[in-house]
Formats: sequence, C-alpha cells, structure tokens
Amino acid sequence: MADITLSKKQARRFLLLKHGLLGSYKFKGKDGILEFVRQAGCIQFDPIDVCGKNAELVLQSRVRNFSKNMLYELLYTERKLLDYFDKNLAIISLDDWKYFERVRESHRRWERSHEEVKSAHDKIIQEISERGPLSSADLDMQEKVDWYWSETRLARAALEHMYFSGELAIHHKKGNVKYYDLIENCIPEEILTAEEPHPLDFDYKKWLVLRRIGSVGLLWNRASDAWLGIPDLKSEERNRIFDALLLEARILRIQVEDIPHALYCRMEDSPLIDLVKENPRLQKRCELIAPLDNLMWDRNLISALFDFDYKWEIYTPQEKRRYGYYVLPILFGEQFIGRVEAVFDKKAKKLQVRNIWYEPRTRISVQLENKVKDTLKRFEQFHLRS
Repeated sequence: MADITLSKKQARRFLLLKHGLLGSYKFKGKDGILEFVRQAGCIQFDPIDVCGKNAELVLQSRVRNFSKNMLYELLYTERKLLDYFDKNLAIISLDDWKYFERVRESHRRWERSHEEVKSAHDKIIQEISERGPLSSADLDMQEKVDWYWSETRLARAALEHMYFSGELAIHHKKGNVKYYDLIENCIPEEILTAEEPHPLDFDYKKWLVLRRIGSVGLLWNRASDAWLGIPDLKSEERNRIFDALLLEARILRIQVEDIPHALYCRMEDSPLIDLVKENPRLQKRCELIAPLDNLMWDRNLISALFDFDYKWEIYTPQEKRRYGYYVLPILFGEQFIGRVEAVFDKKAKKLQVRNIWYEPRTRISVQLENKVKDTLKRFEQFHLRS
C-alpha cells in the first residue's frame, strides 16, 4: 500500500480526534472511561496530586462530567480496571492481565533484597488470610531493606514484591495508602488462569509496539519515551517489528509535510484519516492536558506537529525551572496555546491559579481569555464533585 500524505494540520486533527480532544465529547461516563482505556491500552499512573493525579487528569479532559469516584469504583469496586505495569505503573483493563505474565515472572525470579522479601512471604499470606486486606502499616515488620527508591520497611517491600509478582492485588486505597488482598479474591479464576497469548518474545514486543502506536495515535520508528516499559527494545529489533506490522497490514505509514521521518497509525484508525482529509468543521474545545498524558508521551513528536515544547519540570531543580513544579498544557481547538500552574486547595475547596503562560504565537483576545477562565472553572468543578 502506498504511503498516505497528510498536512500538519490534518495530522494534528487526526491525533486530537483519536484522543477525543477535538469536536464533541465521544467518551461519556464509566463506559467512556472503559472505552478510552481499551483504545489507549493503558493510562500512566503517578501518585503525585497537585491538581489531580495524572490518570484523573487524562480522563477529565476527555470524559464528559468525569469524577474521580468513577475511576476508583472501576478499579476497586467493579474491578473492570487494574493498576499494574505497562508503560511504567499504569491503569489497564482487567482483560489485559494475561499479557503481562512475563513481568510477573521476572519479579518472581529476582527482586531487590530478594531473600529478605521472600522470608516475609508466608507470614503475609497468613496475616491477610486471617485478617483481610492489609496495608504495610498493619504488619509488624520493622526491618529496613534496600528498595527501588530508597531504604524502606520490610513490610512495604514484601507487599509490593508480592503485588508485582501477581500473588496480591490492590484491594482498595485510602489516599495513597494501598491495602492488599490475595489475588484470587480480586480477580476471577478464568482471568488468572488464562494462557499467555504471546509465548514468543518477538510476538510479545510486537504486540506492545502496536499497543503504544494506538496509545499515542501517531508514532515514528525512533527512540521515544512511548516505548518505556518494553523490555530491552533496541533499534534493530524495533525496525524488524515495524517491518512485520507493515507486512501484516496492521499499521499504515504516513508522510507528514515538513517532517522527515515517517509516522505510523494502526490500520483500524484509517477511517479517521479519511475524515480529516474531508476537512470537516469541528467544535473547538479548551482542555487542560495531563503531564504524562498519552498524547504527550513523545514530546519531540508534539514539538514537530504542534510547535509546542513541553517539559514536565517536577524533577527539575527549582532554580532551573522555566515555568513551574506541576504545569499543565492548555489545548484550544487544534493548538497548544499555553500552560497553567494550578493547585487545588483541598481544605479551602478552591482552585488556585498561580500562573498562566501563553505561547508567543497565541493571539490573546477577550474571547480566548474567557474560554480559558471557563475551562479553569470547569476544572475546579471536577475537583469539587469528586
């Protein structure tokens, strides 16, 4: 099949329509959350909560009248979603559990402070069996062990290891405190015992690459943060995977004006290509975008397509930050027009807008400023109803 050619405007429209960020809202309620997670494969999880956690911010920009309770219930009451590894820690569909047996097996084989965490295994199983879901604070294991970020209590390390290896699940959370239960109490047996669909390593990585292309919408065959979490994916193997996906007609190659590298989308998204070529009139929306939003996974691509340079400066020393600690891009219509630093004061139940920086090319008008104000009011309401 011949390459498809798009203008930058058409490529931007394709991406934003794919993500449900342009035109009328296509994702609504809990069904909309599930639909977006199925489309995206995963939503990256991060526990930092300045103005909402990353996964909540991803969904509030796409799902009409989204509330944090909806996501919590899908994770810990209805259990249609699951927090586990994909692109780093992420939220995935429960049906995708079977694809990540390799991850669980790697943790069974080796873990930091492996002997220490193994020594606590039987005690934890016994405690949870007798007492029900427990947090690390409920276990009398005070020894300190070397863990991923720093030294931590054995109770926390052992619970996390058993979660990573698939023996425990997160039963519920209170704030950021996780309560763990036996996996069989949280996930149906038919899902736990389902066969791994991709026994060959190459097929597994090919599935992950295709999944990430669908997560972002358009991706190139280049080094990218979008590939994080795909183990040992080197450029030579990535080239073979792209060749195989093209040969199997599972992806389309797209040439975009003024971008020297080919971009790729999933074959099932080809109707969107046809739509943007028709140049339809589409409703403009103003949305705040999460720092780790799927759309933003390849920031070099965002720069090339949108002429918008974004860096999440949370790990940048304060004196070196250009903007702020936790800054959200502002999307209006088909362009990123600026960024905002906003903090939700839970005690006062008020959104504090510390600063708004408009892009130099943005034509600031009363109408535009009112759109941004309305978006910030809606953002505050998102926090209040959750």
